[in-house]
Amino acid sequence: MKKIRRRHRYKKENRIKKILITHIENNLKDYIIIAILFIIGIICGIFFINNVNNNQYSEIEQYINNSIEVLKNEGDINVLPNLFSSLKNNIILVILLWLFGMILIGGVFVYSIVIARGFLLGYTISSFITVLGIGKGSLLALSALFLQNVIFIPCLFTIAVSAKTLYKSIMNGREKSRIKVDIIRHTLITGIMSIFIIVSSLVEIYVSRQLFIFSINWF
Repeated sequence: MKKIRRRHRYKKENRIKKILITHIENNLKDYIIIAILFIIGIICGIFFINNVNNNQYSEIEQYINNSIEVLKNEGDINVLPNLFSSLKNNIILVILLWLFGMILIGGVFVYSIVIARGFLLGYTISSFITVLGIGKGSLLALSALFLQNVIFIPCLFTIAVSAKTLYKSIMNGREKSRIKVDIIRHTLITGIMSIFIIVSSLVEIYVSRQLFIFSINWF
């Protein structure tokens, strides 16, 4: 009985793996476009921080320093609220990307979300470095952002490309039966990536947060 279950689970895992590999191979050009847009977003975030005025810089500096002080003093007190906030934001993002694949102007919104997430990442890293200096700022940004984004960014790319693929399928006026298959595939890919995105939220709160607290106390 156990052997049958293992065999069934192995076949299921292989099927999921095959779907993802085929998806990447068939949409390599879209992955490159999404990656370029994400990098553009990062560059825009960095450029924005490098061109803020004195008042904006003071607000950013105050926010970062206050956040560091709160973490130093409170540590793990606000873990659950932060976890729920991270999960909520990521789930909303996933739902939006899933929906935008099925509407006529969805492609624009998919690209906009990717650029916005890149902007947010570039903005955050650049803020740390600008306020705290290259050494300390880079270390804190790395400890706070690296691990969860190693999981999150590939998932974001995969869902975005899947949404764009479905959007193109609808725009090209394919047969209803074909579009239905594409919707099911898009939903399946989104569902699989959602699991990993939830994991990225857990890593963000329970691993990266601890690394960040350790880093600020170490300095």
